[in-house]
Amino acid sequence: MAEEKENLITRAPVIVVLGHIDHGKTTLLDKIRETHVAEREKGGITQHIGAYEVEFQGKKITFIDTPGHEAFSAMRARGAKVADIAILVIDGAEGVKNQTKEAISHIQESGIPMIIAINKIDRPEADPNKVKRELAQMDISVESMGGDIPSVSVSGKTGKGISDLLELILLVSEMEDLKVDLAMPAEGVIIESYLDSRRGSTATLVLTNGILKRGDVIGTKSTCGKIKIMEDFQGGSIKEALPSMPVIILGFENVPKVGEKIRIFANLESAKASIKPAAKKEEIVTVNKEKNVLNLILKTDVLGSIEPIREVLKNLPQEKICLNILKAEVGNISESDVKLARSTNARILGFRVKIDSIARALAERDKIRPLTFDLIYDLVEGIRKLMERLLTPEVVRTDLGKMKTLVIFWTEKNRQIVGGRVTEGEITKGVSIEVFRNEEKIGQGRLISLQINKKEVERAIKGQECGILYEGDVKIEEGDVLVIYKKERKKPGTLE
Repeated sequence: MAEEKENLITRAPVIVVLGHIDHGKTTLLDKIRETHVAEREKGGITQHIGAYEVEFQGKKITFIDTPGHEAFSAMRARGAKVADIAILVIDGAEGVKNQTKEAISHIQESGIPMIIAINKIDRPEADPNKVKRELAQMDISVESMGGDIPSVSVSGKTGKGISDLLELILLVSEMEDLKVDLAMPAEGVIIESYLDSRRGSTATLVLTNGILKRGDVIGTKSTCGKIKIMEDFQGGSIKEALPSMPVIILGFENVPKVGEKIRIFANLESAKASIKPAAKKEEIVTVNKEKNVLNLILKTDVLGSIEPIREVLKNLPQEKICLNILKAEVGNISESDVKLARSTNARILGFRVKIDSIARALAERDKIRPLTFDLIYDLVEGIRKLMERLLTPEVVRTDLGKMKTLVIFWTEKNRQIVGGRVTEGEITKGVSIEVFRNEEKIGQGRLISLQINKKEVERAIKGQECGILYEGDVKIEEGDVLVIYKKERKKPGTLE
């Protein structure tokens, strides 16, 4: 027992930061790390580490930098415990938004403790108490209002409150008593993966137990390999990693899936024997030929971005428009993507990628406009708009009135001038006509012009006699009843 206790150590807490897209998550992380990740990303950096380690008061804290709470959920969907504490970032001026509520739901489902970070308090309009009251309406009661959820006011811009937030993280982690056994076989969770054109299959993982060493044979449900290179989050070469450390691994035979757990094997043979055969790729929908279909070509910066994007697209309402992903892969938008889009009438979506020069020239020539995004939320909204444009406008008919035919003045080919009396409602110019004889519909046409006393008018009302120029597929006779109506195309509205 004494030996077991010797092997138990307190590990660093692993933190996930969630919240609404514009509420300053990246800026807050930048300030915490005293680096400028946001600025580098805008410059087009494509290699995402996915996790960072900081030191505060002599203790380490690991932050997971995910594309959003969709990715966090995709990891949890595989049973992976990816974080110990969640920081919910809320703009002190804007307050709780829909995506804030979604993030709260994801955190609650994960079962991990939450810390509220009320951000942008440097802004004059920031009102932390208003944010707390809005949270209380969602049964999220912070400590300062008699609840049990800690909160702190911060500014990612000025750095105010950052130390308080880090102290709070350490306090909550102490209460969670994060102990691990170093004698246990190494375990961890893949939080990012991609195929590096120079170095091969590359994965970032956060170790959850044991000690991981260079040369270890590791495996997940989908792939395995022997660790050839191991790096810390800054890209420095390391020989071993301890729990909570974010580690970059090279040596997998294929790219592992985000959220998969890793474990150690005695040799490659046993690791390969544990791999489950890849299931057939799940399509977003089964295409129904009676529906409109929006074909998509998806290009992303890293493999870890594909799954969360697939998940959020799958959740879009598809009763009226079906989404059909023709291709989803890592890399910049290329000439072959544009050619595929041209032949399949597909839309190209890029997530944190660029369009190469040849593809751009070809796209301009063929009038194909690839759409690129840096945030999953923006990509989803872009798809939603594309889907709504495809919706068939609803044709609405409105009956206006009836006219009984009294006299036929002139007939030639498919046109007639007829006179009659308005018996119901009114008649206006530019409307449609149904011709009834003995209460049976025999044909239809349209009203070209309308006259009263040989003068052009805009309308004739019940009781008035008028003459019309009719164009249609049947000849009108005296005694026929003309039903006057109009058809309008109304905007299709939303997908729901």
